[in-house]
Amino acid sequence: METRRLVEAFEALWAQALLAASAAEEEAGRALNRVAEAAGWSQEEIRRQVAAFGERLAAQRRELERGVEEGVRKAVARLTVPRREQLDEFKARLDQLSKRLDRLLKKR
Repeated sequence: METRRLVEAFEALWAQALLAASAAEEEAGRALNRVAEAAGWSQEEIRRQVAAFGERLAAQRRELERGVEEGVRKAVARLTVPRREQLDEFKARLDQLSKRLDRLLKKR
């Protein structure tokens, strides 16, 4: 269960990071429009600048996502959380030991 809470915490943080990135992109777009108006750019120049700016933001966002995903992957890898198969094997071994102990106690 502890692992599930950890995953949920990572998912919540990731959602917050994406929301913050989206808000930053929107604010940057508004700022670019204000600069365009002040600079007296034509509609074509505004479109060109917005497209270039959007491409840079998208690339930076992808890089941010990769960095966060890699960080999460490394953090989770450091956790020594057993896989389901390992837990099943451990349970089977415990069952065997319990049966063996019962047999030994009955021999007494």
